[in-house]
Amino acid sequence: MMLSEAVSRRLTLCRLLTDGKQIAWFAGLLMLSGVFAVPAQAERIKDLANIAGVRSNQLLGYGLVVGLDGSGDKRNASPYTMQSLKTMLTQLGIVVPPEVKIKPKNVAAVSIHADLPPFAKNGHTIDVTVSSIGDSTSLRGGSLLMAPLKGADGRVYAIAQGNLVVGGLSASGADGSSVTVNIPSAGRIPNGATVERTVQTLFNQGNSLTLNLKQTDFTTAKRMVETINEALGEGTARAVDAASVQVSAPLDPSQRVSFFSMVENLELVPGIAPARVVVNSRTGTVIISANVQVTPAAVAHGNLTVTISENDQVSQPGPFALRGNTEVVNQSDVAVDEEAARMFLFKPGTTLDDVVRAVNQVGAAPSDLVAILEALKQAGALKAELIII
Repeated sequence: MMLSEAVSRRLTLCRLLTDGKQIAWFAGLLMLSGVFAVPAQAERIKDLANIAGVRSNQLLGYGLVVGLDGSGDKRNASPYTMQSLKTMLTQLGIVVPPEVKIKPKNVAAVSIHADLPPFAKNGHTIDVTVSSIGDSTSLRGGSLLMAPLKGADGRVYAIAQGNLVVGGLSASGADGSSVTVNIPSAGRIPNGATVERTVQTLFNQGNSLTLNLKQTDFTTAKRMVETINEALGEGTARAVDAASVQVSAPLDPSQRVSFFSMVENLELVPGIAPARVVVNSRTGTVIISANVQVTPAAVAHGNLTVTISENDQVSQPGPFALRGNTEVVNQSDVAVDEEAARMFLFKPGTTLDDVVRAVNQVGAAPSDLVAILEALKQAGALKAELIII
């Protein structure tokens, strides 16, 4: 198929028609460019794989945000805020008698989380996200006090502190009415944490490193090995499995950095992903990958509508009747309307383009499409993996 012809066919498929069903159909159907004949494009290794052991680590902490304008935690609902404040004051040398009740309306207990990137060194700064864990209505204008951030091993890797940037806003009136924009109970502190401990990686260990593919594929792994060996010498890389490629690397760290700088910028054409049809049953969105075909099959589609209406009738006795009561009699009208079923035939070598055209001619809605695809899969006519989310 010529490129201009493919573009023309796409425009034909995406044109909104005046029929309401077809407008909903095209709004719910998202076609990937892989459906049409598009030349394969080379990608860099750095976009296809990650180096094993070189990864980010999640950090978590607990702290107090102060300086709020009366929007902090309430005393009865968040007792741990008062306990944390007393503990902090004690560590600063201020003794608070047990009988003294603190009402910290300008203090909120928060959770803090951040991602520690690979190769982060002592003194580097990272962004942190702060979220209220009590009943604070807004963290706007608050400042986070010094709080340790710990990893999964329980060790402290960073210290967070700073002024919050809150994108949300809330306001309330005396009559109880309120307006909230976005989420004012969460905010961020750019460069709000200082790294205090370095995480060791596997980058400078051993005489080889492993590249883990982001999407498992035997073809991509084979082509990656061929590309690296062609550029850097036979035997430099070997495939471990469909997800890993082992690459020999220099022992000297400086040479290893230069070596992998060359490796990650090599380009190759990845393998084509398996044929898949992904259907979102809640929104009616359908995403169809390349190479989806249908074997010969005939599909008949029709709708059966049953309408039941209740007409209440009042029965009254005749004039001057000695006996009789006024009664309400229920009368039901049942109507059955079945649309004429249309049948369309899929011939050998039918592509997804033909399927879309045929289903659209029937006037099927997104929900009907899901039923048709499931039936084709059960019949063994749909040569693709059907995923319904």
